[in-house]
Amino acid sequence: MATTATGDLLDSIQFQTGPDPRWAVIWLHGLGADGNDFAPMVPQLVPPGWPAIRFVFPHAPVRAVTINGGMRMRAWYDIQPADFDPQHFGDRADAAGIEESVAQVEALIAREAARGIPPPRLLLAGFSQGGAVALAAALRRVEPLAGVIALSSYLPASNRAGVGLADTAREQPVFMAHGAHDNVVPYAAGEQAARRLRELGLTVDWHRYPIAHQVSPEEIRDLAGWMTRRFAHDVADTPS
Repeated sequence: MATTATGDLLDSIQFQTGPDPRWAVIWLHGLGADGNDFAPMVPQLVPPGWPAIRFVFPHAPVRAVTINGGMRMRAWYDIQPADFDPQHFGDRADAAGIEESVAQVEALIAREAARGIPPPRLLLAGFSQGGAVALAAALRRVEPLAGVIALSSYLPASNRAGVGLADTAREQPVFMAHGAHDNVVPYAAGEQAARRLRELGLTVDWHRYPIAHQVSPEEIRDLAGWMTRRFAHDVADTPS
């Protein structure tokens, strides 16, 4: 693995599973973590037979987070203290911070296109706060991505999420998973996000696990199967 920084692009950890990758996965970490958080998962996730993939794990900028007493940490946006009501959980997200992070993600997507991996061969993934940015970015796309992954996450400002939605954005398949015992992001907030995305016309593959705010081996297995279906025409003899 290597850490890279190019111009105004976010610093990131990059890992290729083989030479000349034809696919890319950009994976956004959760609040207070960094790109190292999910990089070790790659060997567990990638089965034999998958095409070569470039994984990109960017580090979010360091900023003050109101809900954590103004402490500075890596965060994709600020979070305001508010009611824990799952139906309005996403309203706590700082809209300007979301827009800034979406723009930074778009720059990473553009870099992959310049390196020969266009959006239809790119998956955008995220955990918790990173998943919220991934969903927000996906709903702004005109050229659809190969798919979107949001784990233990929610949809920012879900009541306004459909504003300006392009028909092509609805073509992006979504994998969402959530722990039934999540005490950080309520399970109902994830469920509400999946329901809202379906109302907007996206296809959502929803999974529930008996875990807290974390990722389980079963979840990784199910995600690998979903990703295999995205890579279908490039996968050789790999069970889904």
